[in-house]
Amino acid sequence: MSGKHAAGDGVAARWAEFGAQMRYCRRRARLTQHQLGQLVGYHHSLISKWESGTRAPTARAVADLERSLSAEGTLSPLIASADGRGHPPFTPPFTPLGAVLAGPLPGGEGRPATPDGAADDWPDRLAPGGCPLHTADHACAVPPFVDPTQLTDRIRAAREAAEPPAAEPDLVHLVLALLDRCEYRALRSTSTTVLGTVEHVLRALAAWGEAVNAAGRSPLALVRIAAGYAQLAGRLRMQRGQGALAMAWASHGLRWAEAAGDTTTRVTLTTDLCTLARLDGDGPSALGYAQAVAGLGGRGGWIATVAHMYQARGYAAIGDGAECRRRAALGRSALGRLSGRDLVEAPWLADGQGRLRVESAVAGGLRDLAVLTGDRATARSAGEAALLALEQVPVAMLPTRLLLTLRLADCHVGAGELDAALELAGPVVEQAVAARRRTISQELAGLYDHLTGAWGGVREVRDFRERVRAARESAGA
Repeated sequence: MSGKHAAGDGVAARWAEFGAQMRYCRRRARLTQHQLGQLVGYHHSLISKWESGTRAPTARAVADLERSLSAEGTLSPLIASADGRGHPPFTPPFTPLGAVLAGPLPGGEGRPATPDGAADDWPDRLAPGGCPLHTADHACAVPPFVDPTQLTDRIRAAREAAEPPAAEPDLVHLVLALLDRCEYRALRSTSTTVLGTVEHVLRALAAWGEAVNAAGRSPLALVRIAAGYAQLAGRLRMQRGQGALAMAWASHGLRWAEAAGDTTTRVTLTTDLCTLARLDGDGPSALGYAQAVAGLGGRGGWIATVAHMYQARGYAAIGDGAECRRRAALGRSALGRLSGRDLVEAPWLADGQGRLRVESAVAGGLRDLAVLTGDRATARSAGEAALLALEQVPVAMLPTRLLLTLRLADCHVGAGELDAALELAGPVVEQAVAARRRTISQELAGLYDHLTGAWGGVREVRDFRERVRAARESAGA
């Protein structure tokens, strides 16, 4: 018997009954065909064919469907009714991902550690849309906290199973909750110690995905989660000043996000490449990556907002003041027109956080222009944007607060306002040096050079320089 049936065939009618029941179970579980396919490891086009009765599932596939849909004993009896002679062998039509998953991965030394406060602040549910296995409006329940070492042991067990599951919902939800806690910690602490945990879990996820792929099933759900972990790992490596390793993670993450159709992660990874290029003093590359962001979306929406932000900084880096200002204005305007759907896809642009990101980018671009041109009016405009951004920073987001404080002080230097610059920068010198974050260190280094260049002979500036030197010596920087 073939796995495909002609219309009007009596057997096909019985498979249609199976498909109708499967569709009912899927809808009851609030899953799309695409999400169910990711959950059980089969392409969504095959899910559609099963539901329409034009393709016969294997016994293993039916068992996977029943387990994933909490429909044990509902679908399997229909197998015998539809085909008493058993099921034809069938290989799901998915794109092999071995080449995407293969290759050496950075990091992974030591044992993963629990991020500070994670056990006490463990989420009960994921944010809506945060899980690739469920609908965008569904806030998935998260199992109780599991130590990262135990979590990687569970991932290893799934990978080493006789038939590695394409995704186990509870395990996937634990992995996503841990990523959320690591991101939370990275935003609120100058420490990058969560990097070891992020990389350890990420390597385990990649190995699980390889095992699923080798078993002839689609690991796209795992690939998508791995892309999110890679983005955070790359950003933490960047903050440590390890540009080559940051680029390696970004390259892996971009391949994974593209394979999984995850546009949001592709955008964030590409903006990280913009930042890496700018930190290395490569303005043309920074602009090129920013323009690539624009190519990932339409002319409007949240992707356009982000693209304008990064293009503003990119044009500033190559000295194009007119285009920098135009992109800054477009970014501000686009932020004000974001729809509810935009903010579901990019919740970090909602409320004050969106204004924080846009004004921070505008401030950085205009400040860079002011440094190139010596124009005090541009420096004052940059300072206005930096102040607007700083006003939106939650008290707990120390790294962002330090960076923007130094940026605002540098704007005052460009505007010829020495006292205001020192009043801002003085109280945070030791914190900024101790942070050991590349973006903060680069802001401080620029401020140091600009103060020295403009007022090197002034006693207060000499005192500031000595404080910076002493702090660097104390920190071993």
